[in-house]
Amino acid sequence: MRGCVTKIERASSRCGVIEEPIVTAKGYQLADPAHGTHKNRAEHATYVRTLDEAAVLVERGFSLRMGAKGKPPSLIAPKSLRIVRDGETALV
Repeated sequence: MRGCVTKIERASSRCGVIEEPIVTAKGYQLADPAHGTHKNRAEHATYVRTLDEAAVLVERGFSLRMGAKGKPPSLIAPKSLRIVRDGETALV
């Protein structure tokens, strides 16, 4: 059994910032790849409450909205994300 997700991070963050998943009042915001070029629209957003739920969707191809202080949030493709679980260390 795999451990609980402790964080989801961007494999290569923008210069000088540490990006983290954005949490809204509805939860973590993801974009369903089934909506193609329209996946970034608010009406197609998928929200989950936990990082574990977000990780499941990222593993299924969903993009995750991430941001950093002073930078506008953006959708990050699953291939550019790293999921860190209990007992694992993040590779940098």
